[in-house]
Amino acid sequence: MVIKYTELETVCGITSSLPDNAKPEVAFSGKSNVGKSSLINGLLNRKSLARTSSQPGKTQTINFYNVNHELYLVDLPGYGYAKVNQETKAKWGRMIENYLHSSRQLKAVFLLIDIRHAPSANDKDMYDWIVHQGYSPIIIATKLDKIKRSQIQKQLKILREGLQLVPETKILPFSAETKQGREEIWETIEGFMEEGTV
Repeated sequence: MVIKYTELETVCGITSSLPDNAKPEVAFSGKSNVGKSSLINGLLNRKSLARTSSQPGKTQTINFYNVNHELYLVDLPGYGYAKVNQETKAKWGRMIENYLHSSRQLKAVFLLIDIRHAPSANDKDMYDWIVHQGYSPIIIATKLDKIKRSQIQKQLKILREGLQLVPETKILPFSAETKQGREEIWETIEGFMEEGTV
């Protein structure tokens, strides 16, 4: 994908109406400090379009990034470490659920997991929840540059077993530092755009 145009086009909070987009959408979910903003910036070749923060839980809205007027990258609120009360977290959950059910253009959901660690209970819950919503999440294993090359297969096995992934689930290792994995992620996204299926 050659990126010629990107814009944060729509920001939806708890009380906002979701946009009725005419172009395909792919959504990104993940724990608050897993590197979602860095991934989106890396995919779009931008330094700070998606705001990264040292304070986890900064994304509290659903953000729609228009790419080349061809598709939308959709950034879902981070889960896990956000310092908000349970009532607010429940509202976020309903907001995400509403999006997953009502978007007519959503082609795929990517779930970001830190490759360095075994999946947390939150990660497992999120994976199971996305599956329950009718999607087959593609796993992006972030922070690839933080481990040795010799550890990669072992860590991927830990992710696969920890999440109890079905055998055909795709795991795409990615580093925001080196951009390793960027092309594979774009190839996967483009495949969904061509198929037009979940």
